[in-house]
Amino acid sequence: QVQLVESGGGSVQAGDSLRLSCAASGRTSSTNAMGWFRQAPGKEREFVSVIHLSGGSKTYADPVKGRFTISRDNAKNTVYLQMITLKPDDTAVYYCAAGSYSNIINRQLAQYWGQGTQVTVSL
Repeated sequence: QVQLVESGGGSVQAGDSLRLSCAASGRTSSTNAMGWFRQAPGKEREFVSVIHLSGGSKTYADPVKGRFTISRDNAKNTVYLQMITLKPDDTAVYYCAAGSYSNIINRQLAQYWGQGTQVTVSL
């Protein structure tokens, strides 16, 4: 089992920045990637970004390219999502996920999920 704990959400204004963190514990060796999904009110969960924990490859969803940056600190088993130039459309619950890199990208499937952290962006 892998436990994921997110932090760093909050309420900000459009144009502001936030950094989300996701700390993993447990059998982290069973996964090769960690990433972020989000779910806005009334919408389906959508992929945001993923990073390969060994090779460092990164993938981003089109709506966040150029504004969000995913990074990792393997020594701390922690993944970060730096978000800049936030927009009201970024308002959602952000979920950390861990699993297979290919499954997260191609099938939007993850083995493990965090509880989520709310990000609210107002005008």
